[in-house]
Amino acid sequence: MQKTSARLLSLLSLLQTRRDWPGALLAERLDISPRTVRRDVDRLRELGYPIETSKGPDGGYRLGAGTQLPPLLFDDEQAIALAIALRIATVGGAGIEEAASRALTTVRQVMPARLRHRIDTLHVTAVERPTPRHGPQVDSASLMTLSAVVHARETLRFDYSAASARRPDRDSADGQAPRRAEPHHLVTWGGRWYLVAWDLDREDWRTFRADRITPRTPTGPRFLPRELPGGDVAAFVAGRFQGTEGSGDWPCRGEVVLGLPASDVAPYVHDGVVEELGPHRCRLVLGSWSWPALAASLGRFDADMEVVGPLELKNAFARLARRYTEAATTSSSPR
Repeated sequence: MQKTSARLLSLLSLLQTRRDWPGALLAERLDISPRTVRRDVDRLRELGYPIETSKGPDGGYRLGAGTQLPPLLFDDEQAIALAIALRIATVGGAGIEEAASRALTTVRQVMPARLRHRIDTLHVTAVERPTPRHGPQVDSASLMTLSAVVHARETLRFDYSAASARRPDRDSADGQAPRRAEPHHLVTWGGRWYLVAWDLDREDWRTFRADRITPRTPTGPRFLPRELPGGDVAAFVAGRFQGTEGSGDWPCRGEVVLGLPASDVAPYVHDGVVEELGPHRCRLVLGSWSWPALAASLGRFDADMEVVGPLELKNAFARLARRYTEAATTSSSPR
């Protein structure tokens, strides 16, 4: 039989792996008697672990939630996964960077030397998308509030700060406060947090920047969840950011032939399609917010180009050509 301390750790590890454990099964797994199981459970309770007992012929035990956080037990894979997650969280933009850093230090200090060495050799550099950062990031308290109303299906009353520009990822207040919405999902996109909700005043789906939301109390009544267009929140959010209503496609998409090898173009095209046409030619299908934006984006490849279509893309190139020619020939007046 294992020593008492080792047996207690084994028992605690089993209790953490599933919700309910019949007493007889625990005794079998630990190779001890049901009476010893009961004694070991009492010892764990004395250490602060909230273990609940269920009655009946198949009665057993469950590790419940307590008023204080007792010591936790992780296997090697769980400990490493926790450390990696905490390291990523230090640059996650959720307002928990400092707390995550302190938690990582705490976890590292109690790790066995073999695991601490593996964590110390892991260096993670977080490279975020080069998106503009306007305004403060959302704090953890606000995230918890938004998450709570999503989970409870309660109507959210909130103030929403105006944005500097009208874009699908931004919504502006109209001077009437508070706003009212049925919150459905809390998501991240490009390093920011967004609330996907049904706007009760506008009777439409909206994505609200979480850092611009100031929740009001009390919350409104509970609601029955509506069906999100397309049924998939990831596709819906991607479609909103691409200017569509859930199709996941850009509002403007064109096709060109570039005088470059496909291998030189593919690394810089994240959601386009590149087809090799020869050693120095490729076909590129790409999308954007508008035709001028698409034309300007294609111009960054600095190569000979043939526009396959549509006509809107050709017209956008013509408009940009006129503007660029005027910009190159117009002399600035001396100050």
